This record gives sequence, C-alpha cells and structure tokens, in this order.
Amino acid sequence: MKEGVILLEHGSGGQASARLLREVILPHLGEVPLLDSAVLKDFSASLAFTTDSFVVDPIFFPGGDIGSLAVHGTVNDLAMVGATPLFLSVAFILEEGFPLKLFSRVVASLGEAARKAGVRVVCGDTKVVPKGKGDKIFINTSGIGILKGDFVLSPSRIKEGDRVIVSGPIAEHGLCVLAAREDLGLEGLKSDSQPLHRVTEAFLSRFGPEIKVLRDPTRGGVAAVLHEFAEATGLSFILEEEKIPLRPEVKAGCELLGLDPLYLACEGRLVAVVTREIAEEAASFLRRFPEGQGACVVGEVTRERFPLILQTCYGGLRPVPPLAGEPLPRIC
Repeated sequence: MKEGVILLEHGSGGQASARLLREVILPHLGEVPLLDSAVLKDFSASLAFTTDSFVVDPIFFPGGDIGSLAVHGTVNDLAMVGATPLFLSVAFILEEGFPLKLFSRVVASLGEAARKAGVRVVCGDTKVVPKGKGDKIFINTSGIGILKGDFVLSPSRIKEGDRVIVSGPIAEHGLCVLAAREDLGLEGLKSDSQPLHRVTEAFLSRFGPEIKVLRDPTRGGVAAVLHEFAEATGLSFILEEEKIPLRPEVKAGCELLGLDPLYLACEGRLVAVVTREIAEEAASFLRRFPEGQGACVVGEVTRERFPLILQTCYGGLRPVPPLAGEPLPRIC
C-alpha cells in the first residue's frame, strides 16, 4: 500500500477499502462476514447489549494497547450485569497518515484479545478522516452477551450493613497511561487491563443473590463507582484506607504526583457490594482466580452525612467528594 500509511481512499468503500480489509483487518479477526450487520439466531434467554468508544492516548502502553483495551472494556461492561459475552462489533476511525504497520499491530492485538476472551467479532466498519481531524486511531465497539442468572444486579438492592469488595490493586491503568503519555520515567507500572467475565461467572454462580451489584471502576475510579451507588440509594460508604490494595509503585507514583488513587481508572478490576455474612468468604473466593488476586473487603455501607468517607490510616475520617473536572483525559 502506498507509503505504508492510511489514506483517505481507505475509507472510500472502493478498492483501497477492500484491500485494507482483506490484507490488514481480516487476517487478525478471523472469519468475519463481509456484511454491515450480523444475523444472530436462536436465543431463548435474555440478552445484554453495550457500546463503548476508545480514544486512549498513547495507543500503546505497558500492559496493553487500544486494541486489547477495546475488547476488555466491552467484555467487562457485559460481565458487570452478569452476562456471558458472545459477540462484538468493531468500528475503526483512522486518521489519514496513520502508519499501516501500527494499524495492523492494533488489529492483531484486538483479534488476539477477542480469541482469548472467547468472543467473536461479527461485524464492523472503517472510516478515515483527514490528517489533523483525528488522532491516529479511535475504536468503537458494541457487545452482546447472554444472561444466565435469575436475579438482577442493581444498586437498588444495596442495604445498610453490606460490604464493599475490590478484586485487586487499584489505580494501575490510569497511572500507567498517564506515565506513558507524559514520559514520567516511573518504573514498574503496568495496566491491569484484562477480561473479567470468567471470574464474574464463577463469582455469581457461587454466591448468587448475595451479590448485590458489580461495577468495573474505569473513568473516575473506585470513588466514582461508590458515588454512583450512593446517589442511587441515598446511603453512604465508608472505606478503610489501610485495606485498599495498592501496589508499592502505584502508591509511590500517586504520592509523587499528588494524585488520589481512588479516582484513577482500572481496566481489569471489579467493585462488588455483597451481604455482610459472605463478604470475607467472597473475597477469599475471588483470590483463587488470577483476575482476583489481591481481592479484599475494603468498606461497608452505612448512613452518614457524606456519601463517601475514607477512614484514614491514622484513624480519622475525611469525606471523598465527587470527581470534579477531567484530571486524566483519554485513559480509555
């Protein structure tokens, strides 16, 4: 292909588009029907549907890239409502001049992530915008999954006395992407990006309705998730700072940059609210899985003046306000 970069004609629907599809995209995604729509048959159970867009900068970062992130983010959104992911659509928005070598690398990563997650890419689209009108590559995905449980995961089921679990160390993705973008030289950082549907299926199968709600703490981190729950229920959440799992390199990086890890995105962790009676057993169960190593009970549901409160390591209490502004744009 001319000069090895994306050209406007690659989005024209003509010969260049067909060649891009045939030579760069399909070799990595398998047998995707050459149709604008996929026909999905024979479903007797309820389906879950989600859509998401990925604009992360940089597009390659320690532990992942925009391609694998697009799969993991979509799969995890389905998993948080108790669905088994089955199908994905993928749409690429490419900037003129984006190197074909890098595009192929992104598509290869996306295809490999889909295969490892056990989901099929069944339809897609590619558009090209003029140079300067985009930023290398954006990806839009939609996902369909099948619901197997007979109960609904919802914040409305949260009660006073319930416990909060996180499935592993937090803030890794957000800090990793920031450090890579700004070339901060922080060592040992790696995104936690990974699919969570297999561990959530086992978790829900084991504990059923004792699990009230699940959420993946992406933009806005754990704090944003718990503020969402507080607003939906009128209840409050108290977190114990000493119990919040943080890798030493993440803790050091946050202290150096003056960042609160509660607000930083994760892409391979879940927050669960469960009944008090099964909380410790549930955290122990999650730790049996690679995706849940480091899981622990970090707080409880209560009624206080503030929606979210942190009990500090010194024994004091401080409110954790809702996130204001966008301190870390383009982390997913």
